[in-house]
Amino acid sequence: MTVENLSLPSHVFNAHVCEAKPLVKNGDGVHFTIETPEATYDDVIDGITGAAVGALGWADPDVPEFFQNAIKKHVYSFPACQVNESAEALAKFYIENSPEGAFSSALFTCSGSESNENAMKIVRQYQKERGKPRKIKVISRDCSYHGYTLGALSLGQNFVSEQFAELKIPEIFLKMPRCFPYKDQKPDETEEQYTQRLLDALEKIILDNDPETVSCVCVETLPGSSLGTAPPTKGYLKGLRDLCNKYDILFMLDEVMCGTGRCNPNGGLNCWENYLEPEDAPDIQTIGKTLGSGYVTIAGVLIGPKIMSAYMQGSGYVVGGQTYHSFGLNCSVSLQIQKKIKRLELTRNIFEMGTLLGKKLKEALAGFEIVGDVRGLGGFWSVEFVKNKQTKENFDPKLKVGYRYQDAALKNKLSVMCLTCNSKQGEFWDIASYAPSFIITEADVNEIVEKSVASVTALTKELKAEGVF
Repeated sequence: MTVENLSLPSHVFNAHVCEAKPLVKNGDGVHFTIETPEATYDDVIDGITGAAVGALGWADPDVPEFFQNAIKKHVYSFPACQVNESAEALAKFYIENSPEGAFSSALFTCSGSESNENAMKIVRQYQKERGKPRKIKVISRDCSYHGYTLGALSLGQNFVSEQFAELKIPEIFLKMPRCFPYKDQKPDETEEQYTQRLLDALEKIILDNDPETVSCVCVETLPGSSLGTAPPTKGYLKGLRDLCNKYDILFMLDEVMCGTGRCNPNGGLNCWENYLEPEDAPDIQTIGKTLGSGYVTIAGVLIGPKIMSAYMQGSGYVVGGQTYHSFGLNCSVSLQIQKKIKRLELTRNIFEMGTLLGKKLKEALAGFEIVGDVRGLGGFWSVEFVKNKQTKENFDPKLKVGYRYQDAALKNKLSVMCLTCNSKQGEFWDIASYAPSFIITEADVNEIVEKSVASVTALTKELKAEGVF
Protein backbone atom coordinates (compact mmCIF):
# COMPACT_ATOMS: atom_id res chain seq x y z
CA MET A 1 0.00 0.00 0.00
CA THR A 2 1.40 3.37 -0.96
CA VAL A 3 1.18 6.46 1.18
CA GLU A 4 -1.25 7.96 -1.32
CA ASN A 5 -3.66 5.05 -0.78
CA LEU A 6 -3.65 5.29 3.01
CA SER A 7 -6.84 6.57 4.59
CA LEU A 8 -5.62 8.40 7.68
CA PRO A 9 -8.03 9.24 10.52
CA SER A 10 -5.42 11.65 11.88
CA HIS A 11 -2.09 13.00 10.72
CA VAL A 12 -0.81 13.25 14.31
CA PHE A 13 1.30 10.20 15.14
CA ASN A 14 0.16 9.47 18.69
CA ALA A 15 -1.95 6.88 20.54
CA HIS A 16 -4.49 5.06 18.35
CA VAL A 17 -3.36 5.70 14.76
CA CYS A 18 -6.32 3.77 13.28
CA GLU A 19 -8.92 5.87 15.05
CA ALA A 20 -9.98 9.47 14.69
CA LYS A 21 -9.08 11.24 17.89
CA PRO A 22 -11.34 13.79 19.58
CA LEU A 23 -10.39 17.22 18.28
CA VAL A 24 -10.13 20.08 20.75
CA LYS A 25 -11.61 23.23 19.22
CA ASN A 26 -11.46 25.99 21.83
CA GLY A 27 -12.23 26.76 25.45
CA ASP A 28 -13.00 29.37 28.07
CA GLY A 29 -12.23 29.04 31.78
CA VAL A 30 -12.98 25.49 32.92
CA HIS A 31 -15.06 24.55 29.85
CA PHE A 32 -14.04 23.68 26.30
CA THR A 33 -15.34 22.20 23.04
CA ILE A 34 -14.45 18.77 21.66
CA GLU A 35 -15.35 17.48 18.21
CA THR A 36 -15.55 13.74 17.48
CA PRO A 37 -16.61 11.91 14.29
CA GLU A 38 -19.97 11.26 15.94
CA ALA A 39 -20.72 14.59 17.62
CA THR A 40 -19.51 17.97 18.80
CA TYR A 41 -19.58 18.49 22.56
CA ASP A 42 -19.81 22.10 23.71
CA ASP A 43 -19.27 23.27 27.28
CA VAL A 44 -17.35 20.17 28.35
CA ILE A 45 -16.09 20.73 31.88
CA ASP A 46 -12.35 20.12 32.04
CA GLY A 47 -11.83 17.71 34.89
CA ILE A 48 -8.27 16.75 33.98
CA THR A 49 -6.65 19.73 32.14
CA GLY A 50 -4.85 17.58 29.59
CA ALA A 51 -2.81 15.53 32.03
CA ALA A 52 -2.87 17.63 35.22
CA VAL A 53 -1.29 20.52 33.29
CA GLY A 54 -3.74 23.40 33.62
CA ALA A 55 -3.80 26.01 36.36
CA LEU A 56 -5.34 29.16 34.87
CA GLY A 57 -7.83 27.39 32.62
CA TRP A 58 -8.63 28.05 28.98
CA ALA A 59 -8.22 31.45 27.30
CA ASP A 60 -6.88 33.25 30.34
CA PRO A 61 -7.22 36.97 29.52
CA ASP A 62 -3.76 37.92 30.79
CA VAL A 63 -1.68 35.27 29.03
CA PRO A 64 -1.52 37.04 25.61
CA GLU A 65 0.12 40.00 27.35
CA PHE A 66 2.51 37.61 29.10
CA PHE A 67 3.63 36.38 25.68
CA GLN A 68 3.94 39.90 24.31
CA ASN A 69 6.17 40.87 27.23
CA ALA A 70 8.32 37.77 26.68
CA ILE A 71 8.63 38.13 22.91
CA LYS A 72 9.83 41.71 23.22
CA LYS A 73 12.94 40.70 25.12
CA HIS A 74 13.66 37.04 24.35
CA VAL A 75 15.02 34.99 21.53
CA TYR A 76 17.03 31.85 22.13
CA SER A 77 20.35 32.03 23.98
CA PHE A 78 22.45 29.01 24.91
CA PRO A 79 22.46 28.66 28.72
CA ALA A 80 26.03 27.34 28.80
CA CYS A 81 27.15 30.71 27.49
CA GLN A 82 24.57 33.20 28.81
CA VAL A 83 21.84 33.05 31.42
CA ASN A 84 18.74 35.01 30.48
CA GLU A 85 17.10 37.15 33.14
CA SER A 86 13.75 35.33 33.00
CA ALA A 87 15.31 31.93 33.76
CA GLU A 88 17.21 33.52 36.64
CA ALA A 89 14.02 35.17 37.95
CA LEU A 90 11.91 32.00 37.66
CA ALA A 91 14.53 29.95 39.51
CA LYS A 92 14.67 32.60 42.25
CA PHE A 93 10.85 32.64 42.47
CA TYR A 94 10.63 28.86 42.94
CA ILE A 95 13.43 28.77 45.49
CA GLU A 96 11.97 31.65 47.52
CA ASN A 97 8.47 30.12 47.46
CA SER A 98 9.72 26.78 48.77
CA PRO A 99 10.71 26.14 52.41
CA GLU A 100 13.88 28.02 53.31
CA GLY A 101 17.02 26.08 52.46
CA ALA A 102 15.23 23.40 50.43
CA PHE A 103 16.67 24.34 47.03
CA SER A 104 19.67 26.30 45.78
CA SER A 105 19.36 26.22 42.01
CA ALA A 106 17.09 25.21 39.15
CA LEU A 107 17.29 24.00 35.56
CA PHE A 108 14.33 24.44 33.20
CA THR A 109 13.54 21.91 30.48
CA CYS A 110 10.71 21.29 28.01
CA SER A 111 9.00 18.25 29.56
CA GLY A 112 8.80 16.11 32.68
CA SER A 113 10.55 13.24 30.88
CA GLU A 114 13.43 15.56 30.06
CA SER A 115 13.54 16.78 33.65
CA ASN A 116 13.86 13.27 35.05
CA GLU A 117 16.45 12.42 32.41
CA ASN A 118 18.54 15.45 33.39
CA ALA A 119 18.07 14.82 37.10
CA MET A 120 19.68 11.40 36.69
CA LYS A 121 22.63 12.96 34.87
CA ILE A 122 22.98 15.57 37.61
CA VAL A 123 22.91 12.82 40.26
CA ARG A 124 25.53 10.81 38.36
CA GLN A 125 27.88 13.76 38.05
CA TYR A 126 27.32 14.64 41.73
CA GLN A 127 28.68 11.25 42.82
CA LYS A 128 31.72 11.69 40.59
CA GLU A 129 32.31 15.23 41.87
CA ARG A 130 32.56 13.90 45.41
CA GLY A 131 34.81 10.97 44.51
CA LYS A 132 32.13 8.26 44.68
CA PRO A 133 32.06 6.89 41.10
CA ARG A 134 30.85 3.46 42.24
CA LYS A 135 27.56 5.00 43.36
CA ILE A 136 25.62 4.46 40.16
CA LYS A 137 22.51 2.40 41.00
CA VAL A 138 19.12 4.09 41.24
CA ILE A 139 16.19 2.60 43.18
CA SER A 140 12.64 3.45 42.12
CA ARG A 141 9.34 1.63 42.49
CA ASP A 142 7.43 -1.14 40.81
CA CYS A 143 4.38 0.49 39.17
CA SER A 144 6.00 3.86 38.52
CA TYR A 145 6.13 6.32 35.66
CA HIS A 146 8.80 8.98 35.22
CA GLY A 147 8.69 9.73 31.53
CA TYR A 148 9.14 8.55 27.97
CA THR A 149 12.84 9.12 27.26
CA LEU A 150 15.13 6.10 27.60
CA GLY A 151 16.59 6.89 31.02
CA ALA A 152 13.17 7.85 32.35
CA LEU A 153 11.71 4.59 31.00
CA SER A 154 14.37 2.68 32.94
CA LEU A 155 13.57 4.70 36.04
CA GLY A 156 9.89 3.75 35.72
CA GLN A 157 8.08 0.42 35.52
CA ASN A 158 4.73 0.32 33.75
CA PHE A 159 3.03 -0.86 30.59
CA VAL A 160 4.83 1.74 28.45
CA SER A 161 8.30 1.03 29.82
CA GLU A 162 7.83 -2.73 29.42
CA GLN A 163 7.25 -2.24 25.68
CA PHE A 164 10.84 -1.00 25.49
CA ALA A 165 12.32 -3.46 28.01
CA GLU A 166 15.22 -4.32 25.70
CA LEU A 167 16.43 -0.71 25.92
CA LYS A 168 16.34 -0.50 29.72
CA ILE A 169 19.29 -1.02 32.09
CA PRO A 170 17.97 -3.33 34.86
CA GLU A 171 21.34 -3.82 36.58
CA ILE A 172 21.50 -0.07 37.32
CA PHE A 173 17.82 0.74 37.80
CA LEU A 174 16.56 -1.37 40.69
CA LYS A 175 12.94 -1.69 41.82
CA MET A 176 11.44 -1.65 45.30
CA PRO A 177 7.78 -2.42 46.15
CA ARG A 178 5.12 0.14 45.33
CA CYS A 179 3.35 2.07 48.09
CA PHE A 180 -0.25 1.08 47.38
CA PRO A 181 -2.22 0.39 50.56
CA TYR A 182 -5.55 -0.10 48.77
CA LYS A 183 -4.24 -3.26 47.13
CA ASP A 184 -1.18 -4.26 49.17
CA GLN A 185 -1.81 -3.55 52.86
CA LYS A 186 -2.75 -6.81 54.61
CA PRO A 187 -6.06 -7.06 56.50
CA ASP A 188 -4.28 -7.67 59.81
CA GLU A 189 -1.66 -4.95 59.19
CA THR A 190 -1.78 -1.39 60.54
CA GLU A 191 -0.77 1.52 58.32
CA GLU A 192 2.42 1.91 60.37
CA GLN A 193 3.25 -1.79 59.99
CA TYR A 194 2.67 -1.62 56.24
CA THR A 195 4.93 1.43 56.00
CA GLN A 196 7.66 -0.36 57.95
CA ARG A 197 7.38 -3.41 55.68
CA LEU A 198 8.03 -1.18 52.66
CA LEU A 199 10.96 0.54 54.35
CA ASP A 200 12.45 -2.79 55.41
CA ALA A 201 12.20 -4.01 51.81
CA LEU A 202 14.05 -0.94 50.58
CA GLU A 203 16.77 -1.29 53.20
CA LYS A 204 17.28 -4.92 52.20
CA ILE A 205 17.68 -3.91 48.54
CA ILE A 206 20.25 -1.28 49.56
CA LEU A 207 22.23 -3.76 51.67
CA ASP A 208 22.00 -6.57 49.12
CA ASN A 209 23.39 -4.27 46.43
CA ASP A 210 26.09 -2.68 48.65
CA PRO A 211 25.25 0.87 49.82
CA GLU A 212 28.48 2.10 48.22
CA THR A 213 27.00 1.38 44.79
CA VAL A 214 23.59 2.98 45.42
CA SER A 215 23.33 6.59 44.26
CA CYS A 216 19.70 7.62 44.55
CA VAL A 217 16.20 6.64 45.64
CA CYS A 218 13.43 8.18 43.51
CA VAL A 219 9.64 8.16 43.98
CA GLU A 220 6.67 10.26 42.93
CA THR A 221 5.39 12.15 45.98
CA LEU A 222 1.80 11.52 44.84
CA PRO A 223 1.88 9.04 41.95
CA GLY A 224 -0.10 10.17 38.93
CA SER A 225 -0.27 7.95 35.86
CA SER A 226 1.27 4.98 37.68
CA LEU A 227 -0.91 4.30 40.74
CA GLY A 228 -3.71 6.78 40.27
CA THR A 229 -3.01 9.33 43.02
CA ALA A 230 -2.40 6.87 45.85
CA PRO A 231 -1.13 9.06 48.74
CA PRO A 232 1.95 7.85 50.62
CA THR A 233 1.24 6.13 53.91
CA LYS A 234 2.01 7.72 57.27
CA GLY A 235 5.77 8.00 57.78
CA TYR A 236 6.67 6.56 54.37
CA LEU A 237 8.42 9.57 52.81
CA LYS A 238 10.16 10.43 56.09
CA GLY A 239 11.32 6.81 56.29
CA LEU A 240 12.76 7.02 52.76
CA ARG A 241 14.55 10.24 53.67
CA ASP A 242 16.03 8.66 56.80
CA LEU A 243 17.28 5.60 54.92
CA CYS A 244 18.88 7.85 52.31
CA ASN A 245 20.62 9.80 55.06
CA LYS A 246 21.74 6.57 56.76
CA TYR A 247 23.38 5.12 53.66
CA ASP A 248 24.66 8.32 51.97
CA ILE A 249 22.08 8.13 49.16
CA LEU A 250 20.37 11.04 47.41
CA PHE A 251 16.63 11.42 47.92
CA MET A 252 14.78 12.40 44.73
CA LEU A 253 11.11 13.30 44.38
CA ASP A 254 9.22 13.43 41.09
CA GLU A 255 6.54 16.14 41.36
CA VAL A 256 5.99 16.66 37.65
CA MET A 257 2.26 15.91 37.96
CA CYS A 258 1.46 16.61 41.60
CA GLY A 259 3.66 19.64 42.29
CA THR A 260 3.86 23.35 41.45
CA GLY A 261 0.84 24.23 43.55
CA ARG A 262 -1.57 21.42 42.68
CA CYS A 263 -1.32 19.71 46.06
CA ASN A 264 0.15 22.19 48.54
CA PRO A 265 -1.80 22.82 51.77
CA ASN A 266 -0.20 26.18 52.56
CA GLY A 267 -0.53 28.11 49.32
CA GLY A 268 2.98 27.05 48.31
CA LEU A 269 4.39 24.93 45.51
CA ASN A 270 5.57 21.52 46.72
CA CYS A 271 3.40 18.48 47.38
CA TRP A 272 5.93 17.00 49.83
CA GLU A 273 5.15 19.78 52.31
CA ASN A 274 2.09 17.68 53.27
CA TYR A 275 4.41 14.99 54.61
CA LEU A 276 7.91 16.32 55.32
CA GLU A 277 9.49 19.06 57.39
CA PRO A 278 11.81 21.51 55.57
CA GLU A 279 14.91 19.76 56.92
CA ASP A 280 13.76 16.56 55.17
CA ALA A 281 13.35 18.19 51.75
CA PRO A 282 14.50 16.15 48.75
CA ASP A 283 18.04 16.57 47.48
CA ILE A 284 16.71 16.91 43.96
CA GLN A 285 13.16 17.31 42.62
CA THR A 286 11.55 17.38 39.20
CA ILE A 287 8.62 19.64 38.33
CA GLY A 288 6.49 20.46 35.29
CA LYS A 289 2.85 20.47 34.12
CA THR A 290 1.25 23.44 35.93
CA LEU A 291 4.53 25.38 35.85
CA GLY A 292 3.42 26.80 32.48
CA SER A 293 -0.30 26.02 32.89
CA GLY A 294 -0.37 24.45 29.43
CA TYR A 295 0.54 27.69 27.68
CA VAL A 296 4.27 26.95 27.27
CA THR A 297 6.26 23.73 27.18
CA ILE A 298 8.24 23.91 30.38
CA ALA A 299 9.33 21.67 33.24
CA GLY A 300 12.29 21.76 35.58
CA VAL A 301 14.79 20.28 38.01
CA LEU A 302 15.25 21.77 41.49
CA ILE A 303 18.69 21.20 42.99
CA GLY A 304 19.24 21.08 46.74
CA PRO A 305 22.19 22.58 48.64
CA LYS A 306 23.95 19.22 49.13
CA ILE A 307 24.27 18.69 45.38
CA MET A 308 25.05 22.32 44.67
CA SER A 309 27.85 22.30 47.25
CA ALA A 310 29.48 19.24 45.66
CA TYR A 311 29.51 20.91 42.24
CA MET A 312 30.90 24.16 43.65
CA GLN A 313 33.62 22.39 45.61
CA GLY A 314 34.36 20.09 42.68
CA SER A 315 34.70 21.00 39.01
CA GLY A 316 32.24 23.89 39.17
CA TYR A 317 30.99 22.76 35.79
CA VAL A 318 27.78 21.08 34.59
CA VAL A 319 28.55 18.53 31.89
CA GLY A 320 26.30 18.90 28.86
CA GLY A 321 23.08 20.73 28.10
CA GLN A 322 20.21 20.81 25.64
CA THR A 323 19.16 23.47 23.19
CA TYR A 324 16.04 24.80 24.88
CA HIS A 325 17.16 24.44 28.48
CA SER A 326 16.01 27.48 30.49
CA PHE A 327 14.58 29.09 27.34
CA GLY A 328 13.88 32.73 28.12
CA LEU A 329 10.45 33.00 26.49
CA ASN A 330 9.10 29.92 28.30
CA CYS A 331 10.58 31.02 31.61
CA SER A 332 9.19 34.54 31.24
CA VAL A 333 5.63 33.38 30.50
CA SER A 334 5.80 30.79 33.30
CA LEU A 335 7.03 33.34 35.81
CA GLN A 336 4.19 35.71 34.98
CA ILE A 337 1.72 32.82 35.28
CA GLN A 338 3.14 31.79 38.64
CA LYS A 339 3.02 35.35 39.93
CA LYS A 340 -0.64 35.62 38.93
CA ILE A 341 -1.42 32.32 40.64
CA LYS A 342 0.27 33.55 43.80
CA ARG A 343 -1.42 36.96 43.69
CA LEU A 344 -4.87 35.40 43.37
CA GLU A 345 -4.04 32.66 45.93
CA LEU A 346 -5.09 30.01 43.44
CA THR A 347 -2.97 27.27 45.01
CA ARG A 348 -5.05 27.67 48.17
CA ASN A 349 -8.19 27.58 46.06
CA ILE A 350 -7.29 24.37 44.25
CA PHE A 351 -6.34 22.66 47.50
CA GLU A 352 -9.64 23.65 49.11
CA MET A 353 -11.84 23.01 46.06
CA GLY A 354 -9.90 19.84 45.21
CA THR A 355 -10.37 18.53 48.73
CA LEU A 356 -14.07 19.28 48.39
CA LEU A 357 -14.13 17.47 45.04
CA GLY A 358 -12.55 14.38 46.61
CA LYS A 359 -14.99 14.42 49.51
CA LYS A 360 -18.02 14.75 47.25
CA LEU A 361 -16.80 12.09 44.81
CA LYS A 362 -16.32 9.67 47.71
CA GLU A 363 -19.82 10.33 49.00
CA ALA A 364 -21.55 10.30 45.61
CA LEU A 365 -19.83 7.17 44.26
CA ALA A 366 -19.77 5.09 47.45
CA GLY A 367 -22.88 3.11 46.52
CA PHE A 368 -21.71 1.99 43.08
CA GLU A 369 -20.58 -1.62 42.97
CA ILE A 370 -17.93 -0.94 40.30
CA VAL A 371 -16.23 1.86 42.28
CA GLY A 372 -13.61 0.33 44.53
CA ASP A 373 -11.72 3.39 45.72
CA VAL A 374 -11.67 7.18 45.48
CA ARG A 375 -8.32 8.61 46.55
CA GLY A 376 -6.08 11.62 46.17
CA LEU A 377 -4.95 14.88 47.69
CA GLY A 378 -5.61 18.55 47.05
CA GLY A 379 -6.32 19.10 43.37
CA PHE A 380 -5.45 15.57 42.20
CA TRP A 381 -7.91 12.64 42.55
CA SER A 382 -8.66 9.24 41.06
CA VAL A 383 -11.50 6.73 40.93
CA GLU A 384 -10.58 3.05 40.68
CA PHE A 385 -13.06 0.65 39.09
CA VAL A 386 -13.22 -2.96 40.25
CA LYS A 387 -15.24 -6.04 39.39
CA ASN A 388 -15.69 -6.95 43.06
CA LYS A 389 -15.56 -4.33 45.84
CA GLN A 390 -14.98 -6.91 48.58
CA THR A 391 -12.10 -8.78 46.95
CA LYS A 392 -10.91 -5.74 44.93
CA GLU A 393 -10.75 -7.98 41.87
CA ASN A 394 -9.88 -6.07 38.73
CA PHE A 395 -11.83 -6.14 35.51
CA ASP A 396 -10.41 -8.08 32.59
CA PRO A 397 -8.21 -5.52 30.76
CA LYS A 398 -9.82 -6.59 27.47
CA LEU A 399 -13.02 -4.90 28.65
CA LYS A 400 -11.23 -1.52 28.73
CA VAL A 401 -13.44 -0.31 31.55
CA GLY A 402 -11.36 2.78 32.24
CA TYR A 403 -11.50 3.91 28.61
CA ARG A 404 -15.22 3.23 28.52
CA TYR A 405 -15.70 5.45 31.54
CA GLN A 406 -13.68 8.16 29.80
CA ASP A 407 -16.02 7.86 26.79
CA ALA A 408 -19.13 7.84 28.99
CA ALA A 409 -17.88 10.95 30.76
CA LEU A 410 -17.35 12.78 27.47
CA LYS A 411 -20.93 11.99 26.44
CA ASN A 412 -21.94 13.67 29.70
CA LYS A 413 -19.69 16.64 28.84
CA LEU A 414 -16.97 15.82 31.37
CA SER A 415 -13.31 15.36 30.48
CA VAL A 416 -11.29 12.91 32.60
CA MET A 417 -8.22 10.78 31.92
CA CYS A 418 -8.29 6.98 31.87
CA LEU A 419 -5.30 5.14 33.25
CA THR A 420 -4.93 1.41 32.73
CA CYS A 421 -2.17 0.74 35.23
CA ASN A 422 -0.17 -2.44 35.51
CA SER A 423 2.47 -4.16 37.60
CA LYS A 424 5.35 -6.51 36.83
CA GLN A 425 3.12 -9.38 37.87
CA GLY A 426 0.76 -8.69 34.97
CA GLU A 427 -1.94 -7.13 37.13
CA PHE A 428 -4.01 -4.46 35.38
CA TRP A 429 -6.47 -2.07 36.92
CA ASP A 430 -8.73 0.71 35.63
CA ILE A 431 -8.52 4.25 36.95
CA ALA A 432 -9.96 7.62 35.95
CA SER A 433 -8.11 10.68 37.19
CA TYR A 434 -9.23 14.24 37.92
CA ALA A 435 -6.97 17.30 37.99
CA PRO A 436 -9.00 20.45 37.29
CA SER A 437 -7.77 24.01 36.86
CA PHE A 438 -6.83 26.00 39.95
CA ILE A 439 -9.66 28.44 39.19
CA ILE A 440 -12.52 26.01 39.83
CA THR A 441 -15.42 27.06 42.04
CA GLU A 442 -17.78 25.05 44.21
CA ALA A 443 -20.32 25.18 41.37
CA ASP A 444 -17.72 23.59 39.08
CA VAL A 445 -17.03 20.91 41.67
CA ASN A 446 -20.73 20.10 41.85
CA GLU A 447 -20.92 19.89 38.06
CA ILE A 448 -17.99 17.48 37.91
CA VAL A 449 -19.51 15.27 40.61
CA GLU A 450 -22.97 15.29 39.02
CA LYS A 451 -21.56 14.30 35.63
CA SER A 452 -19.33 11.64 37.23
CA VAL A 453 -22.38 10.03 38.83
CA ALA A 454 -24.23 10.03 35.51
CA SER A 455 -21.22 8.49 33.78
CA VAL A 456 -20.70 5.73 36.37
CA THR A 457 -24.42 4.98 36.22
CA ALA A 458 -24.28 4.57 32.45
CA LEU A 459 -21.16 2.41 32.58
CA THR A 460 -22.56 0.17 35.32
CA LYS A 461 -25.75 -0.40 33.31
CA GLU A 462 -23.71 -1.22 30.21
CA LEU A 463 -21.49 -3.75 32.01
CA LYS A 464 -24.48 -5.44 33.63
CA ALA A 465 -26.19 -5.74 30.26
CA GLU A 466 -23.09 -7.53 28.97
CA GLY A 467 -23.18 -9.94 31.91
CA VAL A 468 -19.78 -8.84 33.17
CA PHE A 469 -20.99 -9.13 36.79
